[in-house]
Amino acid sequence: MHYSVLLNESIEGLNIKPDGIYVDCTLGYGGHSSEILKRIPDGHLYAFDQDQEAIDYSKKRLSEISSNFTIIHSNFEYMKEKLNELGIEEVDGIIFDLGFSSPQIDDASRGFSFMKDAPLDMRMDKSATKTANDVVNNYKEEDLTKIFFEYGEEKYSRSIARNIVKSRPIQTTMELVKIIEKSVPYAYFHKSHPERQIFQAIRIEVNNELSVLKTVLPDAINMLKYKGRLAVITFHSLEDRIVKQSFKSLSEVPKVFQGLRLDDIPKEYRPKISIINKKVIEATEQELSENSRSKSAKLRIIERV
Repeated sequence: MHYSVLLNESIEGLNIKPDGIYVDCTLGYGGHSSEILKRIPDGHLYAFDQDQEAIDYSKKRLSEISSNFTIIHSNFEYMKEKLNELGIEEVDGIIFDLGFSSPQIDDASRGFSFMKDAPLDMRMDKSATKTANDVVNNYKEEDLTKIFFEYGEEKYSRSIARNIVKSRPIQTTMELVKIIEKSVPYAYFHKSHPERQIFQAIRIEVNNELSVLKTVLPDAINMLKYKGRLAVITFHSLEDRIVKQSFKSLSEVPKVFQGLRLDDIPKEYRPKISIINKKVIEATEQELSENSRSKSAKLRIIERV
């Protein structure tokens, strides 16, 4: 069963109104959506996911709570477009949980785990065309190096990329792990586990995760009503950096206007948001003891002003 990370903190952070309209951009297996739905007897929940298996499971789970929800089978990249099609232009709250659900990781056939042998897949949306196999077997050495360095922050990116190209074709996750192992010093492999970073980098590339996040955050903020809130849970430093920088830029007045009264600042240059938690929220000791996957989770919350 999937364990929703930072569940209480994120739900509390949304400051849910009983008649509000809320969006869960990462439905998964319904942890956050279930808690939102319980709190909006007179509102409505819109939930997005690419994974049909997760949608099928969550539809049944949510139906046992209420009928006040709509599930949209789509990447959250198209959140604004899909909601506008349904006549929704403003919402009271939005949540993103950017982690992978446990069932996806634990299903060896999906190819997300470097500890289980499986075909190189890693697609969030099974109907998508690009797979990990395409990246591993078709990308140029310099492109692999760039992806591993930028998305995986792996210092041995070049030697790993070189050995991947030499070893093609590569068909399974365990074949790839063995190539990574022989590309780095023995002690480094067993201490730092670079396979974790390389798999992360390939997964990000397959699912276009970071560019989608950069695109959707401004859309999400623009859709919030006055006092509406946005909560984002990230699981690695690249995501968190994007969220932090985006929030910072939209919560501050440009230097040229600093020191002026808000009324004297042109409307387009005023802050769009206020940051609710100045210090990032992380899992408690109790949650860490119950779910080790929450260790890297970071929650940031903002409010529209």
